Amino acid sequence: MSRAKDTKLFFATDIHGSERCFRKFLNAGKFYGAEILLMGGDITGKMLVPVVEAGQGRYESFLFGRRREVEAGELPALRKQIADAGYYVYETTPDEIATFRDRPELVDAKFREVMHATLRSWLELAEERLDGTGITCLLAPGNDDPFFVDELLGTSARVINPDRTMVELEQGYTLVSVGYSNPTPWDSPRELPEDKLRQLIDHQAAAVPDMSRCIFNLHVPPKDTMIDQAMALDEEFRPVMKSGSPVITGVGSSAVREALEEYEPLLGLHGHIHESRGEARFGRTRSINPGSEYSEGVLRGALITLSEKKGVRGYQLVSG
Repeated sequence: MSRAKDTKLFFATDIHGSERCFRKFLNAGKFYGAEILLMGGDITGKMLVPVVEAGQGRYESFLFGRRREVEAGELPALRKQIADAGYYVYETTPDEIATFRDRPELVDAKFREVMHATLRSWLELAEERLDGTGITCLLAPGNDDPFFVDELLGTSARVINPDRTMVELEQGYTLVSVGYSNPTPWDSPRELPEDKLRQLIDHQAAAVPDMSRCIFNLHVPPKDTMIDQAMALDEEFRPVMKSGSPVITGVGSSAVREALEEYEPLLGLHGHIHESRGEARFGRTRSINPGSEYSEGVLRGALITLSEKKGVRGYQLVSG
């Protein structure tokens, strides 16, 4: 008697605009034999990096805290280095840079324009790469992603935005997603007080027919676990020190933890805290944070095997 076919899900998160990581994400289905690709939030980048004409066929930029000057023939390599690190390339002139200094609101408008164009090109790439593969591709926004991302994701015929809805997966599994976080020091676009975040999770959970076959894709990890540990920061965003060492503390969400403890879904998938790669357990629930190393062009992920009858058959934390 043949065993029912397993389903493989590849989960990654927090690529923050890295072109290299997104391309690896699209290739992960074929590479790992995964039928489902899920990006758990914080898709977009955080910074626009100008590449300025310097005259005589040369261009200059500032990257990783140092000045770079290249010739025209070296521009493609510089563009790639900037994009792979999660920044947006903007080629400009000294006159336009002077205008930006006088009118900072134009920088915000240009940042949004370049971010929008980049994400649209990513969606086109996903449609091209995944066409005919049968792979399900889901891109969920996270707390750092602007709200216009939702509208843009909704234009794709190939990519699904699972945020704040329930998605039916293979073999009767369901996925619910919430990209909001509890408050952070950075006042990012999608933040809620813990009680409001819990209400949002409860609203999603109410539609779930069977928690034993449900995956909670909650961008922020549960508080005070092995997967939410980060340096404590003071009001100036500086690390809090004690006895010469940074203070490490749980910065995840109490609302997420309480929801996992109450509902005990099959699986919890989280991100948000890049350095806290690992697993936490809540009753029958296994919660996973694959971590993120996007600035180095490294895609960290979790390859999860779902069986028809046994739930999570196993998982691996992978990097590439």
